[in-house]
Amino acid sequence: MAFLFDRPSLQRLPRFPLSAAAFSTLFSAAEFRHALLAAIASARQRIYLTALYLEQDEAGREILAALFEAKQANPVLDIRIMVDWHRAQRGRIGENHDSCNAAWYREECSRHAVELPIYGVPAQTRELFGVLHLKGFIVDNQVIYSGASLNNVYLHKQDKYRFDRYHLLENAALADSMAKLLCQHFFNDEAVFRLDKPVPCTRSIRKEIRAFRSRLENLHYTLPPEQACQHGMGVTPVLGLGKGNALNRLILQLITKAEQRLVICTPYFNFPMAILRAINRALRRGVEVTIIVGDKTANDFFIPESEPFRLIAALPYLYEMNLRRFAKRRQTHIDAGKLHLQLWKEGDNSYHLKGMWSDQQHILLTGNNMNPRAFRLDLENALLIHDPDQQLQAQSQREQQHILQHTTRVSHYRQLESVRNYPLKVRTILTRLSRVRIDRMLNLML
Repeated sequence: MAFLFDRPSLQRLPRFPLSAAAFSTLFSAAEFRHALLAAIASARQRIYLTALYLEQDEAGREILAALFEAKQANPVLDIRIMVDWHRAQRGRIGENHDSCNAAWYREECSRHAVELPIYGVPAQTRELFGVLHLKGFIVDNQVIYSGASLNNVYLHKQDKYRFDRYHLLENAALADSMAKLLCQHFFNDEAVFRLDKPVPCTRSIRKEIRAFRSRLENLHYTLPPEQACQHGMGVTPVLGLGKGNALNRLILQLITKAEQRLVICTPYFNFPMAILRAINRALRRGVEVTIIVGDKTANDFFIPESEPFRLIAALPYLYEMNLRRFAKRRQTHIDAGKLHLQLWKEGDNSYHLKGMWSDQQHILLTGNNMNPRAFRLDLENALLIHDPDQQLQAQSQREQQHILQHTTRVSHYRQLESVRNYPLKVRTILTRLSRVRIDRMLNLML
């Protein structure tokens, strides 16, 4: 069953029925790691993990070891991992590594008697122009949904954590739908190769990748009519790739249809123009809008001045420039108590939350950063929770309060630093970029 997101259809979107008891929220990265490991250990049928990357560090090794242990204990268990093709074959931005994650996958798989397929998915011929950004771990009939990838900081394995949202959904129909998409359109595609085995170079498969991306733009999750409904509490999985896709339209409609209160989380303050316009209209309608974003020092690209400078360190300042400009133009709404800009900061930890609450009727779980890159380039997905009777209201309020406890409200745009107060190297780069308008291009790409 396919569906379109026109204005009157939001309340009637097909959905898999969901009970309040089948939806639960976790509140920390460590709790998320323990839940994932427990689910892997108890799996009996399938484990499909989809993430931007599975890192070669303590947390990544712990996850991979748990998967091998589960497979050895139960050889019929169907275990598959899917990561971004490009990200798996390089190190982190700005860092040099002797070996990439893909080499580690091959080494680990060669040491075990059981097979554990690890697929590299190329959403585009170059990483700059699009990555695999699908979220959701399927373990038997459970969907573990978070924007987190798999490494030390996302799983709080050591002293620092990257804060995200974490939810568990017990729903066989949803798990089947998400698993079916992967099995039918990813695992056996000619552009998707197993990274646990020798792979071709990207240049040699550019034609296949372009054809693959074209097919992805027309994909959607299936909701069999006999399993779906259009009323009551439920969950709708949504896929999105390319300009004007179904997920983009859903995000915009959630903002457009809000009547009372809207809460938006994003780690990188860089909204597409369509979202900015929708927020402006919501404010004019009298909707109370709360936007929770990380302080620039809680951005995962932030580098303290005490460490060697790298170009990527300018990004958090670029996002703060965007936020300051946004606040300045809407200062009257801030003064009126209709616009709340909340900056998250907790020690040396970082912020990676995405998603939305609309009128206590809808909860959007997604890895979508709600920036131009997510709206145009990356392969994204989301789960829309319909809660017309507000059965999840208490749980949502607890999650929001948990997020807000480490935030401060921006009551005036001057609370945010201006460019002239930035470190000299950052100030020099941003000034040069703005003179030649390259900052606009970066806002579209990052």
